[in-house]
Amino acid sequence: MTPRTSQSDNNLISTAIARLRSCSQVDIQANWHCCTTDVSIAEVTQFGCHNSVAQLNHKGHIAWSTGVLWLVQQIVIPQDLDGYFLEGLCLRLALTWWAESAQIYVNGCLIQEGDLFDCSTRVLLSPSVQPGQKISVALRLVSPAHDHGALVRSLCIYESTTDHYLEPGFIADELAVLQRYLGFTPEKLPFLTAAIAEIDWLALPDRHKFERSLLQVRSSVQFLTDEIKQRCIYLVGHAHLDLAWLWSISETWDVAQRTFASVLNLQQEFPKLIFCHSTPALYAWIEQHRPDLFVAIQQQIAAGRWEVVGGLWVEPELNLISGESIVRQLLYGQRYVREKFGSVSPVAWLPDSFGFCATLPQFFKQAGIEYFVTQKLRWNDTTEFPYGAFWWRSPDGSQIFSFMSPLIGEGVDPLKMATYACDWETQTSLTEALWLPGVGDHGGGPTRDMLEVQLRWQQSPFFPRLEFSTAERSTSLLPLLPLLPLLPQPPISPSGTMNYI
Repeated sequence: MTPRTSQSDNNLISTAIARLRSCSQVDIQANWHCCTTDVSIAEVTQFGCHNSVAQLNHKGHIAWSTGVLWLVQQIVIPQDLDGYFLEGLCLRLALTWWAESAQIYVNGCLIQEGDLFDCSTRVLLSPSVQPGQKISVALRLVSPAHDHGALVRSLCIYESTTDHYLEPGFIADELAVLQRYLGFTPEKLPFLTAAIAEIDWLALPDRHKFERSLLQVRSSVQFLTDEIKQRCIYLVGHAHLDLAWLWSISETWDVAQRTFASVLNLQQEFPKLIFCHSTPALYAWIEQHRPDLFVAIQQQIAAGRWEVVGGLWVEPELNLISGESIVRQLLYGQRYVREKFGSVSPVAWLPDSFGFCATLPQFFKQAGIEYFVTQKLRWNDTTEFPYGAFWWRSPDGSQIFSFMSPLIGEGVDPLKMATYACDWETQTSLTEALWLPGVGDHGGGPTRDMLEVQLRWQQSPFFPRLEFSTAERSTSLLPLLPLLPLLPQPPISPSGTMNYI
């Protein structure tokens, strides 16, 4: 296939995918009315903000400089979207914001809160919509102390409530994932293009006839998915928590309790959920102040459903501190983990430290650590770090297997996950990838909606296998693969110091 033909196929496929999404998703970002006076929800509900329509900036965001912004709109359920009837579908409102505080009210009732880090959600507005149904939504947003605020996205998503049929938006996402993976075998793209051409758009507004057409198209391209199912995305629930940043240490302890309790509750409902967390200092505080929570965590660790990662006392700064400080971090961290949980941690879990001194492999190996994991090296818009999985050698010759994790603080977004997995495979030739679902920076962890979305996509034949695992298991086989690059001993700089990553 010529590149031109491949581009033509991709354009046709993308156009059809966008059209399918328009049958069950609608952007409502331009429909908000705004008020910059900090009034109560009762006043907003009574008087509204009808005189001021919120303006979108060049990014499509609703931005404001400081203080409080109320956004209000009334959603009226239409009979159809582009001819596709909506009655009986559930309705979720997908929101993303950049705000110090976010409160979401539905029909005058506060139903969810978020902040600068818990900044994305899918709110259930109706379990079964009826045409003409009216739903009032109000958002109270407070700008960050250090930045302007913004409502980044607001999207209504109508979803099926049964496994017997799939709404057009879900099938659109399946086809988008398939299109992405066919980038590895572009000669197969014409099969997908030909199948999509068979969608019976003229069947609308006959919903059942249209859905039968979509299912036939979906069935006709499943032979293209065999190689996708040979791939796997390992899931490890995660909740990064900075011990000290934009809040007091007392708030850190409160957030840790809420995060750990939330995970334990979700594990009762979703028994396959595996969660990992670092920082023995947090566990020691929980042991002292919440012994009930600590015992429950110990039980989950023994059952293999909770992983203590990171054999350091905290996730420290690793450029400025002395070698003795690094030694003490490892000594106290590994000693505590072994005493309380039965064995030392083989993983140095440092997703958010800003740099790493050249001698770390030597420290890690002597502390019983086999794997180094970070994602911070992706934070560079000038010099892109070229490796995803590699051996890192320190000046004394010690080597440790090093692994670039996906970004932290992510949800379960199938398109983002597929794109990451494909990019990872392109970079490393590895068909197994890691994903870390869970709200982070200020704690939080996986949400019920994330886990429900994961279960739905786990059943899709168009998506890689999804398996909850541990960080150790998902990285332990990688060093056995051939041709992994070796990051050599760093050179000595003119100042006499060794370079670091």
